[in-house]
Amino acid sequence: MSEKIVFALAKGRLAEKSVEILEKCGIDCRCILEPSRKLVMSDVSGKFEFIFVKPSDVPIYVEHGVADIGVVGKDTLLEEGRDVYELIDLGFAKCRLCLAGYKNTDLTNYRNSLKVATKYVNVAKDYFDGRGQNVEIVPLHGSIELGPIVGLSDIILDIVESGKTLQENDLCVLEEIVNCSARLIVNKVSLKTKAEDIKPLVGKIDEIIKSQN
Repeated sequence: MSEKIVFALAKGRLAEKSVEILEKCGIDCRCILEPSRKLVMSDVSGKFEFIFVKPSDVPIYVEHGVADIGVVGKDTLLEEGRDVYELIDLGFAKCRLCLAGYKNTDLTNYRNSLKVATKYVNVAKDYFDGRGQNVEIVPLHGSIELGPIVGLSDIILDIVESGKTLQENDLCVLEEIVNCSARLIVNKVSLKTKAEDIKPLVGKIDEIIKSQN
């Protein structure tokens, strides 16, 4: 007997792209596409349930088994460091985690006093610890680019897509840390207890992604 599979999705572009893939797998996603403020939805068959959460919370719901499967950005996975299986690079929502600041910024001149504004506090700590460089991390959650502009920080660590926002504020990429994209993650226990349902679905998703590339 098939067990219900619960997906954790972040509303917005990640959910929209995820729905496109799930529909190709034969899952009825009409409940998601209809305008609604509901946070929990089920397909007509009742075999699939969808919960909508903040992007940064997707790995938390999956790790704790509230959701079996989630779609989340690699940048969020790196920051959250949750104990989940990362199974497929879905190839959309591509961006780069970068250090950015004013063009003439010389990172080597800030050996003991570099201030880094970012919402990726854990990523920043791990990155600069790996370089053996002492930094002061300034946690921010919006308009990260303001950091260097108003003198709150020397540089920022943030995701960069087109780079247009940086350019419009006279900033530029100083170093690229890692390329990111949306990833399919699965709860470790669910992959064992619901293997008969989850593994074939993961296989279908993998085939779809490979056929698109």
